[in-house]
Amino acid sequence: MEPLLIVAEWWWIAPTAVAAGTAGAIGMRHRAKRSGRRLAVDAARHDLKVAQQAVTYHRLAVKVARAEYTRITAERGAGRVGAERVAGARRMLRERERELKAATADVRARQARLSAARASVPPASAPRPLERLRAEHEVITARWMRYETDPALQISYPAMTDVRQPTTAAYLRAAGRANELRREAEHTPTPVAYSAYREAVAELEGALEAAEHRARVLVGESPSTAWQDAAQDVLSKSAEAIDQAAGAVASALAAWTARKHPRDER
Repeated sequence: MEPLLIVAEWWWIAPTAVAAGTAGAIGMRHRAKRSGRRLAVDAARHDLKVAQQAVTYHRLAVKVARAEYTRITAERGAGRVGAERVAGARRMLRERERELKAATADVRARQARLSAARASVPPASAPRPLERLRAEHEVITARWMRYETDPALQISYPAMTDVRQPTTAAYLRAAGRANELRREAEHTPTPVAYSAYREAVAELEGALEAAEHRARVLVGESPSTAWQDAAQDVLSKSAEAIDQAAGAVASALAAWTARKHPRDER
């Protein structure tokens, strides 16, 4: 068959193959999204969009504050306002600039989180992001329940079960919010619901750490002492690891020295 006839006969194959490959990739992506594997990615993308919108808002706020500062400075030069107004406008401008700087840093953090989420999309057989987040939540709850169920811990740290303590009350409020957002995320696993639940779990962990810190301070455990104990534990483990590594090197060196070289057997 002539080459031109072959091209005329089969011209549709390449576009069809490309379209089929594209459709297959889109289908796999849709299935991954529907199965919840890409929920963390979608939530990170949503968070980044919100952070970028915040940067736009704060940039406008800086422009307004700068224009207001320029106007008041000009009126000060004309003697129509006092120095206090100028100082107030300057403080406002600096505050808006700090807010813009913080919002810009938040965008960079959200971009990093999105990259991490894209790189850690779980395979089909692995737990989904929502399942992993629920597991983190349960670990924090179990950590708290030790103070409720262990008599020794109740005696050692009574503040952990005393709702009159501000940090304990704050933890209980955070626990209630995390449980509520968990139910919402399980009922409607959207990126927005997942993102809110993830933030609530992070706040819950911080609240528990604050409550534990306060409970230890109230019984006389100095934070600096706790830090020294942790540092000493790290140093001890490091020294142990170094000793083990040195022993392994020494054993390998001895074995290599004892081994006969092929030329020695001649």
